[in-house]
Amino acid sequence: MSIEKDIQQVKFKSEYQKAMINLIYTFNWTTEKLKKIFEKEDITPQQFNILRILRGSEKPLSTLEIRARMLDKMSDTSRIVDRLIKKNLVKKTICTADKRLVDISINKNGLVLLQSLDKFENEMEAILNQISIPEAQMLNTLLDKIRKSE
Repeated sequence: MSIEKDIQQVKFKSEYQKAMINLIYTFNWTTEKLKKIFEKEDITPQQFNILRILRGSEKPLSTLEIRARMLDKMSDTSRIVDRLIKKNLVKKTICTADKRLVDISINKNGLVLLQSLDKFENEMEAILNQISIPEAQMLNTLLDKIRKSE
């Protein structure tokens, strides 16, 4: 379906306005699809993102390092980490290099949860099943280009 049909708006000020509204609408649409996948494991997209970051790291990370790698730069990383600790998916330890900091690392339960979410990887990718690999590559190029416009 086109953006015009989906939001029942036939006229836009410009193609740039239409593209911006389309980006916002598509972001919300994909977010809702992903939330349904994550709800199966009682986890939020932000919690998934932190677990994914920690699994890919060779060493424990501070909350500042996690935040720098997060997709959602506006999130409250410390609060999300605290929720992951309560769910027993990550652990905090005192940083050996600087006693004022804490290191966050994924624990066995977090790894098991991510392994269970890995089975949904195809479901996540299927959200984009209407476009080809070359189209996905072009989309990535265009989105990168938009972010470089600052």
